[in-house]
Amino acid sequence: MCHLDPAKCIFVVCLGLSIMVCSLIYLSADVPTELKPKQECRPFAPQCKPFLLGYNSGLRWHRHNCQVEQYITNYTLDCPKLITDLSFITVPLSKEEEDYPLAFILTIHKELELFIRLLRAIYMPQNVYCIHVDAKAPLEYKAVIYKLASCFDNVFVVRRTEVVTYAGYSRLQADLNCMEELVQSKIRWKKVLNLCGQDFPIMTNLELVRYMQSKEWKDKNMTPGIKQPAKFSSRTRMQHIEMVGNYVRRSGKTKDPPPHRIQVYFGTAYYALTREFVNFVLTSRVARELLMWSRDTYSPDEHFWVTLNHIKEAPGSYLTGGWGGSIRAIKWSDQEGTTHNGCKGHYVRDICVYGTEDLPWIFQSTAMFANKFESGMFPEALDCLEMWHRIKVLKQATVSIDPTWLLAIPHSNSTEM
Repeated sequence: MCHLDPAKCIFVVCLGLSIMVCSLIYLSADVPTELKPKQECRPFAPQCKPFLLGYNSGLRWHRHNCQVEQYITNYTLDCPKLITDLSFITVPLSKEEEDYPLAFILTIHKELELFIRLLRAIYMPQNVYCIHVDAKAPLEYKAVIYKLASCFDNVFVVRRTEVVTYAGYSRLQADLNCMEELVQSKIRWKKVLNLCGQDFPIMTNLELVRYMQSKEWKDKNMTPGIKQPAKFSSRTRMQHIEMVGNYVRRSGKTKDPPPHRIQVYFGTAYYALTREFVNFVLTSRVARELLMWSRDTYSPDEHFWVTLNHIKEAPGSYLTGGWGGSIRAIKWSDQEGTTHNGCKGHYVRDICVYGTEDLPWIFQSTAMFANKFESGMFPEALDCLEMWHRIKVLKQATVSIDPTWLLAIPHSNSTEM
């Protein structure tokens, strides 16, 4: 019985009920201090059978900890647990790799799960990784990337970011922003490679190191390309205007010739560059003038690197390089029937998004990376490639294998793949 006046009694009762309701809501909420029940992982596709050891003798492989995106977005940050649970490799796997650290530039704007799995595949503690997140990416996406990067001493998000436009100068500037910070890294990396979020490695880190130090590429930059063909001359002959974040359009005005009458080359936007060449790009007058001239060209990253690499005074220049250098395994639609047997997934902007039936072609490739993949389309293809790559990585290791580095666990008494 309430001994207060009626108004006060009502207030006390309401306050008590409010406290009870809030307590129930709090107790029933998903407080992210413990992991939620693990979700089932997709079984491996049949295309994985040839390299899953023991499969034909009854051994079955089960993927685990495959919900990488949900792991980072749903739970509180516990970096040691994250690194272990997501199977990141934590020590150099050979002296050869430890003595030849690499730098990676990763430009991303979507496909969070793909990016996490890409980073896990290429991550080694002796390397260094610069991430450029498109300035127009959602805040939630950026927050997760910062959260993930904070767990590693050798992974960072570049301070200066660009609103990246397809085929615009902003894409080139994003790489340069990372280079400016990478040259200041305490890790004395030997070469830098650039990736996008829909790439995935074919070579292991050890194979990359050996390829970078091979007779053909030791102390050389890898920028596949040729003298600019006439059909692409309008890219640099005509002025283009970048509509920030949307598209690039031609203005109708003719540009001045390139500075110093430099011969313009055309090639891939992807590369492997020596540290000395990166310093040349950031400090030389010729490189700065070519960069300024390139600001209003179409897709300048497809001529800037390869053109500079054909300047004699550039460190590591490769004057007769041509299309040499196995950078990417890509199925272009116009090369169907010549360099490949068709896309078994589907084409986007004339590039194949791989399906599982494309895997044998990828496995036989001599390229460093494959492009491209999508998490929403044919996800089993990446599952299979990821497992194939990790098995190869661990087979080449000269150190004891930590069980947490395994992406799947074999079981002999299972009826599932």
